[in-house]
Amino acid sequence: MSSTKIECVLRENWRCGESPVWEEASNSLLFVDIPAKTVCRWDSLSKQVQQVIVDAPVSSVALRQSGGCVATVGTKFCALNWEDQSAVVLATVDKDKKNNRFNDGKVDPAGRYFAANRRSVYKLEKEEQIPDGMCIDVEGKLWVACYNGGRVIRLDPETGKRLRTVKLPVVKTTSCCFGGKDYSEMYVTSARDGMDPEGLLQQPEAGGIFKITGLGVKGIPPYPYAG
Repeated sequence: MSSTKIECVLRENWRCGESPVWEEASNSLLFVDIPAKTVCRWDSLSKQVQQVIVDAPVSSVALRQSGGCVATVGTKFCALNWEDQSAVVLATVDKDKKNNRFNDGKVDPAGRYFAANRRSVYKLEKEEQIPDGMCIDVEGKLWVACYNGGRVIRLDPETGKRLRTVKLPVVKTTSCCFGGKDYSEMYVTSARDGMDPEGLLQQPEAGGIFKITGLGVKGIPPYPYAG
């Protein structure tokens, strides 16, 4: 097995990067910056970043079977258009709750886009801090980004046993996904909000997007929203 390599591929100092999704058709990584109300698409070939700025905190983004992508914005499901940088509302929930918003969202194998204001998480060991975004590999094992833990860990979902730990050079790791030509690369988002000046000096790549290679395992393609 080749040795594991960690590289910061996008050092834009995002406030709170989240919800990374690989778009195979364009060799791009989609992700959101929640408090900046921004959905991004980073082209791994040209290294360029496209952005769509929305009107509320955006918590997740997903591919769409008919083309383009969809995102959870505030308490709305929105379709995004990269060409004119627009967002069209598909559905709205909890209209009577002004301070409410979606916390996360994922598409299931049937093509349904699920989003929730509260989420269940796996119980991890104390030193792992807060479990955040996760993905699954071809062997059915979970990879979990640990917020305030500066690492991604691999778990056996049946036994709860930790199988592997990959440490990153930033503390606020938020989520992860597999991508690249054959889904052998892992991409990890991170945050910088809440860090003091000293912490930012010690972690200049905080808020960046990281690529991990040499894991020796591949991921599965993301499921697109069927609507």
